[in-house]
Amino acid sequence: MARGARRAERDSLGLVQVPRDAYYGAQTQRAVDNFPISGLRFGRRFIWALGLVKRSCCETNEILELLDVGRAEWIAAAAQEVMDGRLDDHFVVDIFQTGSGTSTNMNANEVIANRAIEMMGGQLGSKDPVHPNDHVNLGQSSNDVIPTAIHVAAAVAIHEDLLPALERLHAALSDKATAFMPVVKSGRTHLMDATPVRLGQEFAGYAAMLTHGLRRAESARDALLELALGGTAVGTGLNRPAAFPAEAIRRIADEARLPFREAADHFEAQGARDGVVEASGQLKTIACSLMKIANDIRWLGSGPRTGLGELKLAPLAPGSSIMPGKVNPVMCEMLTQVCCQVVGNDAAITLAGQGGTLELNTYLPLMAHNLLQSIQLLSTGSTAFAERCVATLEADAEHARASVERNLALCTALAPHIGYDRAARISKEAHATGETVRAVALRHAALPPAELDRLLDPASMTSPD
Repeated sequence: MARGARRAERDSLGLVQVPRDAYYGAQTQRAVDNFPISGLRFGRRFIWALGLVKRSCCETNEILELLDVGRAEWIAAAAQEVMDGRLDDHFVVDIFQTGSGTSTNMNANEVIANRAIEMMGGQLGSKDPVHPNDHVNLGQSSNDVIPTAIHVAAAVAIHEDLLPALERLHAALSDKATAFMPVVKSGRTHLMDATPVRLGQEFAGYAAMLTHGLRRAESARDALLELALGGTAVGTGLNRPAAFPAEAIRRIADEARLPFREAADHFEAQGARDGVVEASGQLKTIACSLMKIANDIRWLGSGPRTGLGELKLAPLAPGSSIMPGKVNPVMCEMLTQVCCQVVGNDAAITLAGQGGTLELNTYLPLMAHNLLQSIQLLSTGSTAFAERCVATLEADAEHARASVERNLALCTALAPHIGYDRAARISKEAHATGETVRAVALRHAALPPAELDRLLDPASMTSPD
Protein backbone atom coordinates (compact mmCIF):
# COMPACT_ATOMS: atom_id res chain seq x y z
CA MET A 1 0.00 0.00 0.00
CA ALA A 2 1.52 3.35 -1.03
CA ARG A 3 2.33 5.66 1.87
CA GLY A 4 2.76 8.96 0.06
CA ALA A 5 0.25 9.24 -2.77
CA ARG A 6 -3.30 10.03 -1.68
CA ARG A 7 -6.75 10.21 -3.17
CA ALA A 8 -9.56 12.49 -2.07
CA GLU A 9 -12.79 10.94 -0.86
CA ARG A 10 -15.93 12.50 0.50
CA ASP A 11 -18.15 11.26 3.32
CA SER A 12 -21.03 12.97 5.13
CA LEU A 13 -18.58 15.25 6.98
CA GLY A 14 -16.60 16.39 3.96
CA LEU A 15 -13.38 15.59 2.11
CA VAL A 16 -10.78 13.17 3.45
CA GLN A 17 -7.37 12.26 2.07
CA VAL A 18 -6.94 8.47 1.83
CA PRO A 19 -3.84 6.50 0.73
CA ARG A 20 -4.23 6.06 -3.02
CA ASP A 21 -3.97 2.26 -3.05
CA ALA A 22 -5.94 1.61 0.15
CA TYR A 23 -9.08 -0.45 -0.13
CA TYR A 24 -10.52 1.37 2.87
CA GLY A 25 -12.09 4.79 2.47
CA ALA A 26 -12.96 8.07 4.12
CA GLN A 27 -14.71 6.78 7.24
CA THR A 28 -11.91 4.35 8.01
CA GLN A 29 -9.32 7.10 7.49
CA ARG A 30 -11.17 9.32 9.96
CA ALA A 31 -11.00 6.49 12.50
CA VAL A 32 -7.27 6.08 11.88
CA ASP A 33 -6.81 9.81 12.49
CA ASN A 34 -9.11 9.88 15.53
CA PHE A 35 -7.85 6.78 17.33
CA PRO A 36 -4.02 6.52 17.33
CA ILE A 37 -4.35 4.87 20.74
CA SER A 38 -2.75 1.47 21.21
CA GLY A 39 -1.56 -0.01 17.94
CA LEU A 40 -3.79 -3.01 18.69
CA ARG A 41 -5.85 -4.28 15.75
CA PHE A 42 -8.52 -6.91 15.35
CA GLY A 43 -6.99 -10.31 14.68
CA ARG A 44 -7.51 -12.96 12.06
CA ARG A 45 -10.43 -14.72 13.74
CA PHE A 46 -12.48 -11.55 14.02
CA ILE A 47 -11.73 -10.35 10.50
CA TRP A 48 -12.67 -13.80 9.17
CA ALA A 49 -15.97 -13.66 11.06
CA LEU A 50 -16.67 -10.14 9.79
CA GLY A 51 -16.06 -11.30 6.23
CA LEU A 52 -18.37 -14.25 6.76
CA VAL A 53 -21.15 -12.00 8.06
CA LYS A 54 -20.78 -9.69 5.06
CA ARG A 55 -20.71 -12.54 2.55
CA SER A 56 -23.74 -14.21 4.13
CA CYS A 57 -25.70 -10.95 4.14
CA CYS A 58 -24.76 -10.29 0.51
CA GLU A 59 -25.91 -13.73 -0.61
CA THR A 60 -29.14 -13.31 1.36
CA ASN A 61 -29.80 -9.93 -0.25
CA GLU A 62 -29.30 -11.51 -3.66
CA ILE A 63 -31.79 -14.28 -2.86
CA LEU A 64 -34.29 -11.68 -1.62
CA GLU A 65 -33.72 -9.72 -4.86
CA LEU A 66 -32.43 -6.68 -3.01
CA LEU A 67 -29.05 -6.90 -4.77
CA ASP A 68 -28.61 -7.58 -8.47
CA VAL A 69 -26.63 -10.66 -9.41
CA GLY A 70 -23.67 -8.73 -10.78
CA ARG A 71 -23.00 -6.63 -7.70
CA ALA A 72 -23.74 -9.52 -5.37
CA GLU A 73 -21.22 -11.83 -7.00
CA TRP A 74 -18.39 -9.31 -6.75
CA ILE A 75 -19.28 -8.28 -3.19
CA ALA A 76 -19.34 -11.94 -2.17
CA ALA A 77 -15.99 -12.54 -3.87
CA ALA A 78 -14.44 -9.58 -2.05
CA ALA A 79 -15.91 -10.72 1.27
CA GLN A 80 -14.39 -14.15 0.64
CA GLU A 81 -10.98 -12.51 0.24
CA VAL A 82 -11.54 -10.88 3.64
CA MET A 83 -12.32 -14.30 5.09
CA ASP A 84 -9.23 -15.78 3.47
CA GLY A 85 -6.93 -13.15 5.02
CA ARG A 86 -5.89 -11.56 1.73
CA LEU A 87 -6.96 -8.07 2.82
CA ASP A 88 -5.90 -8.03 6.48
CA ASP A 89 -3.44 -5.17 5.92
CA HIS A 90 -6.38 -2.92 5.09
CA PHE A 91 -8.09 -3.42 8.46
CA VAL A 92 -6.35 -0.58 10.21
CA VAL A 93 -8.65 0.72 12.96
CA ASP A 94 -7.46 0.63 16.57
CA ILE A 95 -9.27 -1.54 19.11
CA PHE A 96 -9.89 1.55 21.24
CA GLN A 97 -12.39 3.36 19.04
CA THR A 98 -16.10 4.08 18.95
CA GLY A 99 -17.76 1.65 21.36
CA SER A 100 -20.17 0.22 18.81
CA GLY A 101 -17.34 -0.79 16.49
CA THR A 102 -18.90 1.34 13.73
CA SER A 103 -15.45 2.31 12.46
CA THR A 104 -14.50 -1.36 12.04
CA ASN A 105 -17.82 -2.19 10.39
CA MET A 106 -17.26 0.67 7.94
CA ASN A 107 -13.66 -0.48 7.47
CA ALA A 108 -15.07 -3.81 6.28
CA ASN A 109 -17.76 -2.17 4.15
CA GLU A 110 -15.25 0.10 2.43
CA VAL A 111 -12.64 -2.61 1.87
CA ILE A 112 -15.20 -4.99 0.39
CA ALA A 113 -16.80 -2.27 -1.75
CA ASN A 114 -13.48 -1.03 -3.15
CA ARG A 115 -12.15 -4.50 -3.81
CA ALA A 116 -15.39 -5.38 -5.61
CA ILE A 117 -15.13 -2.13 -7.62
CA GLU A 118 -11.55 -3.00 -8.56
CA MET A 119 -12.56 -6.50 -9.69
CA MET A 120 -15.32 -4.94 -11.79
CA GLY A 121 -12.82 -2.60 -13.46
CA GLY A 122 -13.86 0.54 -11.60
CA GLN A 123 -11.96 3.21 -9.67
CA LEU A 124 -11.11 2.93 -5.98
CA GLY A 125 -13.04 5.41 -3.88
CA SER A 126 -15.69 6.03 -6.51
CA LYS A 127 -18.42 4.07 -4.66
CA ASP A 128 -19.58 3.03 -8.12
CA PRO A 129 -20.88 0.47 -8.97
CA VAL A 130 -20.64 -0.73 -5.33
CA HIS A 131 -21.45 1.54 -2.40
CA PRO A 132 -20.15 0.55 1.06
CA ASN A 133 -23.39 1.55 2.84
CA ASP A 134 -26.07 1.03 0.22
CA HIS A 135 -24.83 -2.35 -1.01
CA VAL A 136 -22.27 -3.99 1.32
CA ASN A 137 -24.09 -2.90 4.50
CA LEU A 138 -27.58 -3.52 3.09
CA GLY A 139 -30.00 -4.76 5.77
CA GLN A 140 -27.39 -4.33 8.51
CA SER A 141 -26.13 -1.96 11.17
CA SER A 142 -22.86 -1.84 13.04
CA ASN A 143 -24.99 -2.46 16.12
CA ASP A 144 -25.97 -5.96 15.01
CA VAL A 145 -22.99 -6.82 12.77
CA ILE A 146 -20.25 -6.31 15.37
CA PRO A 147 -21.98 -8.33 18.16
CA THR A 148 -22.62 -11.06 15.59
CA ALA A 149 -18.98 -11.12 14.49
CA ILE A 150 -17.83 -11.29 18.13
CA HIS A 151 -20.02 -14.31 18.84
CA VAL A 152 -19.10 -16.10 15.62
CA ALA A 153 -15.36 -15.50 15.99
CA ALA A 154 -15.23 -16.53 19.64
CA ALA A 155 -17.50 -19.58 19.35
CA VAL A 156 -15.51 -20.92 16.40
CA ALA A 157 -12.20 -20.22 18.16
CA ILE A 158 -13.36 -22.12 21.24
CA HIS A 159 -14.61 -25.01 19.12
CA GLU A 160 -11.62 -25.28 16.78
CA ASP A 161 -8.74 -24.14 19.01
CA LEU A 162 -9.48 -24.24 22.73
CA LEU A 163 -11.36 -27.52 23.00
CA PRO A 164 -8.69 -29.52 21.11
CA ALA A 165 -5.95 -27.88 23.20
CA LEU A 166 -7.67 -28.76 26.46
CA GLU A 167 -8.24 -32.30 25.21
CA ARG A 168 -4.50 -32.66 24.53
CA LEU A 169 -3.64 -31.41 28.00
CA HIS A 170 -6.26 -33.69 29.55
CA ALA A 171 -4.76 -36.68 27.74
CA ALA A 172 -1.23 -35.78 28.85
CA LEU A 173 -2.28 -35.43 32.48
CA SER A 174 -4.26 -38.70 32.33
CA ASP A 175 -1.22 -40.52 30.94
CA LYS A 176 0.93 -39.25 33.80
CA ALA A 177 -1.76 -40.16 36.33
CA THR A 178 -1.49 -43.77 35.19
CA ALA A 179 2.31 -43.77 35.02
CA PHE A 180 2.74 -42.16 38.44
CA MET A 181 0.15 -44.21 40.35
CA PRO A 182 2.77 -46.54 41.93
CA VAL A 183 4.68 -43.59 43.41
CA VAL A 184 3.70 -42.99 47.06
CA LYS A 185 4.69 -39.61 48.47
CA SER A 186 3.86 -37.13 51.18
CA GLY A 187 0.60 -35.29 50.91
CA ARG A 188 0.70 -31.61 51.83
CA THR A 189 -1.91 -29.21 53.09
CA HIS A 190 -1.07 -25.60 54.01
CA LEU A 191 2.36 -26.50 52.50
CA MET A 192 2.91 -28.69 55.56
CA ASP A 193 3.27 -32.47 55.77
CA ALA A 194 -0.01 -34.37 55.50
CA THR A 195 -0.93 -38.03 55.13
CA PRO A 196 0.50 -39.93 52.14
CA VAL A 197 -0.92 -39.80 48.64
CA ARG A 198 0.07 -41.28 45.32
CA LEU A 199 1.63 -38.98 42.77
CA GLY A 200 -0.79 -40.50 40.27
CA GLN A 201 -3.72 -39.45 42.45
CA GLU A 202 -2.56 -35.85 42.29
CA PHE A 203 -2.34 -36.03 38.51
CA ALA A 204 -5.71 -37.76 38.27
CA GLY A 205 -7.08 -34.75 40.14
CA TYR A 206 -5.48 -32.43 37.58
CA ALA A 207 -6.98 -34.48 34.75
CA ALA A 208 -10.40 -34.19 36.42
CA MET A 209 -9.97 -30.42 36.49
CA LEU A 210 -9.49 -30.55 32.72
CA THR A 211 -12.61 -32.70 32.37
CA HIS A 212 -14.53 -29.90 34.04
CA GLY A 213 -12.60 -27.39 31.95
CA LEU A 214 -13.75 -29.05 28.74
CA ARG A 215 -17.35 -28.84 29.91
CA ARG A 216 -16.86 -25.19 30.78
CA ALA A 217 -15.35 -24.45 27.36
CA GLU A 218 -18.33 -26.10 25.68
CA SER A 219 -20.63 -23.98 27.84
CA ALA A 220 -18.69 -20.85 26.86
CA ARG A 221 -19.09 -21.73 23.18
CA ASP A 222 -22.79 -22.42 23.57
CA ALA A 223 -23.37 -19.09 25.35
CA LEU A 224 -22.38 -17.39 22.08
CA LEU A 225 -24.64 -19.23 19.63
CA GLU A 226 -27.42 -16.61 19.62
CA LEU A 227 -26.68 -13.89 17.06
CA ALA A 228 -27.84 -10.29 17.04
CA LEU A 229 -27.95 -10.07 13.24
CA GLY A 230 -31.32 -8.75 12.11
CA GLY A 231 -31.84 -6.20 14.87
CA THR A 232 -30.24 -3.43 12.76
CA ALA A 233 -29.87 -0.13 14.65
CA VAL A 234 -31.77 -0.59 17.91
CA GLY A 235 -33.29 -4.08 17.81
CA THR A 236 -36.44 -3.32 15.81
CA GLY A 237 -35.10 -4.68 12.53
CA LEU A 238 -35.74 -1.45 10.62
CA ASN A 239 -34.68 -1.54 6.94
CA ARG A 240 -34.33 -5.30 6.61
CA PRO A 241 -36.87 -7.82 5.29
CA ALA A 242 -38.47 -10.25 7.72
CA ALA A 243 -36.75 -13.21 6.06
CA PHE A 244 -33.29 -11.64 6.16
CA PRO A 245 -31.83 -12.72 9.53
CA ALA A 246 -32.87 -16.36 9.38
CA GLU A 247 -31.37 -16.87 5.92
CA ALA A 248 -28.16 -14.97 6.66
CA ILE A 249 -27.64 -16.79 9.95
CA ARG A 250 -28.29 -20.14 8.30
CA ARG A 251 -25.45 -19.39 5.91
CA ILE A 252 -23.15 -18.35 8.77
CA ALA A 253 -23.98 -21.56 10.64
CA ASP A 254 -23.31 -23.72 7.57
CA GLU A 255 -19.90 -22.16 6.97
CA ALA A 256 -18.87 -22.19 10.62
CA ARG A 257 -20.31 -25.68 11.25
CA LEU A 258 -21.90 -24.54 14.50
CA PRO A 259 -25.64 -24.22 15.27
CA PHE A 260 -25.89 -20.44 15.35
CA ARG A 261 -29.43 -19.07 15.62
CA GLU A 262 -31.21 -15.75 15.60
CA ALA A 263 -31.48 -14.09 18.99
CA ALA A 264 -34.79 -14.73 20.72
CA ASP A 265 -34.96 -11.03 21.62
CA HIS A 266 -32.99 -8.48 19.62
CA PHE A 267 -33.16 -5.84 22.34
CA GLU A 268 -31.35 -8.20 24.70
CA ALA A 269 -28.90 -9.18 21.97
CA GLN A 270 -27.85 -5.58 21.34
CA GLY A 271 -28.45 -3.82 24.64
CA ALA A 272 -26.55 -6.43 26.67
CA ARG A 273 -23.45 -8.54 26.19
CA ASP A 274 -24.28 -11.16 28.79
CA GLY A 275 -23.23 -14.04 26.53
CA VAL A 276 -19.73 -12.62 26.24
CA VAL A 277 -19.55 -12.05 30.00
CA GLU A 278 -20.69 -15.64 30.61
CA ALA A 279 -18.19 -17.07 28.14
CA SER A 280 -15.35 -15.04 29.62
CA GLY A 281 -16.29 -16.20 33.11
CA GLN A 282 -15.95 -19.82 31.99
CA LEU A 283 -12.55 -19.03 30.48
CA LYS A 284 -11.48 -17.39 33.74
CA THR A 285 -12.44 -20.55 35.64
CA ILE A 286 -10.37 -22.65 33.23
CA ALA A 287 -7.48 -20.26 33.80
CA CYS A 288 -7.80 -20.71 37.56
CA SER A 289 -7.58 -24.49 37.09
CA LEU A 290 -4.51 -24.21 34.89
CA MET A 291 -2.87 -21.81 37.34
CA LYS A 292 -3.23 -24.37 40.15
CA ILE A 293 -1.89 -27.21 38.00
CA ALA A 294 1.11 -25.24 36.75
CA ASN A 295 1.94 -23.97 40.24
CA ASP A 296 1.68 -27.46 41.74
CA ILE A 297 3.99 -28.91 39.11
CA ARG A 298 6.63 -26.28 39.71
CA TRP A 299 6.40 -26.81 43.47
CA LEU A 300 6.71 -30.58 43.05
CA GLY A 301 9.65 -30.08 40.70
CA SER A 302 11.40 -27.50 42.86
CA GLY A 303 15.02 -28.10 43.72
CA PRO A 304 16.88 -29.98 42.49
CA ARG A 305 18.43 -30.39 45.95
CA THR A 306 16.72 -27.95 48.28
CA GLY A 307 13.12 -28.17 47.05
CA LEU A 308 10.43 -30.85 47.03
CA GLY A 309 12.09 -32.66 44.16
CA GLU A 310 9.38 -35.27 43.55
CA LEU A 311 9.10 -34.40 39.86
CA LYS A 312 11.86 -34.00 37.30
CA LEU A 313 11.10 -31.24 34.78
CA ALA A 314 12.80 -31.33 31.41
CA PRO A 315 15.63 -28.77 31.13
CA LEU A 316 14.42 -26.53 28.32
CA ALA A 317 16.65 -23.48 28.67
CA PRO A 318 19.44 -22.07 30.85
CA GLY A 319 17.78 -20.43 33.82
CA SER A 320 20.15 -17.69 34.86
CA SER A 321 22.55 -15.20 33.36
CA ILE A 322 24.71 -15.35 36.50
CA MET A 323 24.17 -18.79 38.09
CA PRO A 324 25.77 -21.49 35.91
CA GLY A 325 23.79 -24.68 35.51
CA LYS A 326 20.53 -23.28 36.84
CA VAL A 327 17.35 -24.49 35.11
CA ASN A 328 13.91 -23.00 35.76
CA PRO A 329 10.33 -24.28 35.32
CA VAL A 330 9.77 -22.03 32.32
CA MET A 331 6.67 -23.73 30.93
CA CYS A 332 4.92 -23.47 34.28
CA GLU A 333 5.84 -19.80 34.44
CA MET A 334 4.57 -19.25 30.91
CA LEU A 335 1.22 -20.82 31.69
CA THR A 336 0.72 -18.94 34.95
CA GLN A 337 1.32 -15.67 33.11
CA VAL A 338 -1.25 -16.69 30.51
CA CYS A 339 -3.71 -17.34 33.32
CA CYS A 340 -3.06 -13.95 34.89
CA GLN A 341 -3.77 -12.27 31.55
CA VAL A 342 -7.01 -14.22 31.08
CA VAL A 343 -8.21 -13.24 34.56
CA GLY A 344 -7.34 -9.61 33.79
CA ASN A 345 -9.17 -9.79 30.46
CA ASP A 346 -12.21 -11.13 32.28
CA ALA A 347 -12.14 -8.26 34.75
CA ALA A 348 -12.30 -5.76 31.88
CA ILE A 349 -15.03 -7.76 30.14
CA THR A 350 -17.03 -7.85 33.35
CA LEU A 351 -16.83 -4.08 33.69
CA ALA A 352 -17.63 -3.59 30.00
CA GLY A 353 -20.53 -6.02 30.22
CA GLN A 354 -22.22 -3.64 32.63
CA GLY A 355 -21.93 -0.86 30.03
CA GLY A 356 -25.08 -1.60 28.07
CA THR A 357 -26.96 1.72 28.07
CA LEU A 358 -30.52 1.58 26.75
CA GLU A 359 -30.36 -0.06 23.29
CA LEU A 360 -26.62 -0.65 22.92
CA ASN A 361 -23.51 -1.78 24.76
CA THR A 362 -20.72 0.57 23.71
CA TYR A 363 -17.69 -1.49 24.78
CA LEU A 364 -17.82 -3.95 21.90
CA PRO A 365 -14.28 -3.65 20.48
CA LEU A 366 -12.67 -4.06 23.91
CA MET A 367 -14.82 -7.08 24.72
CA ALA A 368 -14.07 -8.65 21.35
CA HIS A 369 -10.32 -8.17 21.71
CA ASN A 370 -10.14 -9.47 25.28
CA LEU A 371 -12.36 -12.49 24.71
CA LEU A 372 -10.52 -13.59 21.59
CA GLN A 373 -7.14 -13.02 23.23
CA SER A 374 -8.16 -15.14 26.20
CA ILE A 375 -9.23 -17.98 23.91
CA GLN A 376 -6.00 -17.78 21.93
CA LEU A 377 -3.77 -17.65 25.01
CA LEU A 378 -5.49 -20.57 26.70
CA SER A 379 -5.32 -22.58 23.48
CA THR A 380 -1.66 -22.03 22.66
CA GLY A 381 -0.59 -22.02 26.31
CA SER A 382 -2.31 -25.34 27.07
CA THR A 383 -0.87 -26.97 23.97
CA ALA A 384 2.68 -25.87 24.71
CA PHE A 385 2.36 -26.86 28.39
CA ALA A 386 1.04 -30.31 27.47
CA GLU A 387 3.76 -30.99 24.94
CA ARG A 388 6.82 -29.37 26.53
CA CYS A 389 6.11 -29.87 30.20
CA VAL A 390 3.54 -32.53 31.14
CA ALA A 391 4.52 -35.05 28.47
CA THR A 392 8.18 -34.90 29.53
CA LEU A 393 7.67 -35.10 33.31
CA GLU A 394 9.39 -37.87 35.27
CA ALA A 395 8.87 -38.89 38.88
CA ASP A 396 11.69 -39.23 41.41
CA ALA A 397 10.17 -42.25 43.14
CA GLU A 398 13.12 -42.85 45.46
CA HIS A 399 13.11 -39.28 46.73
CA ALA A 400 9.34 -39.48 47.25
CA ARG A 401 9.70 -42.73 49.21
CA ALA A 402 12.43 -41.35 51.44
CA SER A 403 10.49 -38.21 52.23
CA VAL A 404 7.28 -40.03 53.06
CA GLU A 405 9.12 -42.22 55.56
CA ARG A 406 10.12 -39.06 57.43
CA ASN A 407 6.58 -37.67 57.32
CA LEU A 408 5.29 -36.91 60.83
CA ALA A 409 1.68 -37.11 59.61
CA LEU A 410 2.04 -40.92 59.48
CA CYS A 411 0.99 -40.83 63.12
CA THR A 412 -2.54 -40.14 61.85
CA ALA A 413 -2.91 -43.87 61.16
CA LEU A 414 -2.11 -44.62 64.81
CA ALA A 415 -4.69 -42.27 66.31
CA PRO A 416 -7.71 -44.63 66.03
CA HIS A 417 -5.70 -47.32 67.88
CA ILE A 418 -3.77 -45.39 70.58
CA GLY A 419 -5.74 -42.13 70.74
CA TYR A 420 -5.16 -38.68 69.28
CA ASP A 421 -3.16 -37.30 72.24
CA ARG A 422 -0.72 -40.19 72.45
CA ALA A 423 -0.22 -40.15 68.67
CA ALA A 424 0.45 -36.39 68.86
CA ARG A 425 3.10 -36.93 71.54
CA ILE A 426 4.84 -39.50 69.33
CA SER A 427 4.78 -37.08 66.40
CA LYS A 428 6.24 -34.24 68.48
CA GLU A 429 8.99 -36.46 69.90
CA ALA A 430 9.90 -37.69 66.42
CA HIS A 431 10.12 -34.09 65.24
CA ALA A 432 12.31 -33.11 68.23
CA THR A 433 14.69 -36.06 67.90
CA GLY A 434 14.78 -36.32 64.11
CA GLU A 435 13.58 -39.91 64.26
CA THR A 436 10.76 -41.45 62.26
CA VAL A 437 7.30 -41.94 63.70
CA ARG A 438 7.89 -45.69 63.40
CA ALA A 439 11.10 -45.56 65.49
CA VAL A 440 9.50 -43.54 68.32
CA ALA A 441 6.36 -45.70 68.37
CA LEU A 442 8.51 -48.84 68.60
CA ARG A 443 10.54 -47.43 71.46
CA HIS A 444 7.39 -46.59 73.42
CA ALA A 445 5.82 -49.98 72.56
CA ALA A 446 2.74 -48.15 71.38
CA LEU A 447 1.62 -51.25 69.45
CA PRO A 448 3.17 -54.61 68.53
CA PRO A 449 5.84 -54.28 65.82
CA ALA A 450 3.82 -56.20 63.22
CA GLU A 451 0.80 -53.96 63.84
CA LEU A 452 2.96 -50.86 63.51
CA ASP A 453 4.36 -52.12 60.24
CA ARG A 454 0.86 -52.65 58.92
CA LEU A 455 -0.54 -49.32 60.10
CA LEU A 456 2.48 -47.24 59.08
CA ASP A 457 2.72 -48.59 55.55
CA PRO A 458 2.40 -45.37 53.49
CA ALA A 459 0.80 -47.12 50.54
CA SER A 460 -2.02 -48.42 52.70
CA MET A 461 -2.89 -44.85 53.70
CA THR A 462 -3.67 -43.76 50.11
CA SER A 463 -7.01 -45.54 49.97
CA PRO A 464 -9.91 -45.82 52.43
CA ASP A 465 -9.99 -49.62 51.97
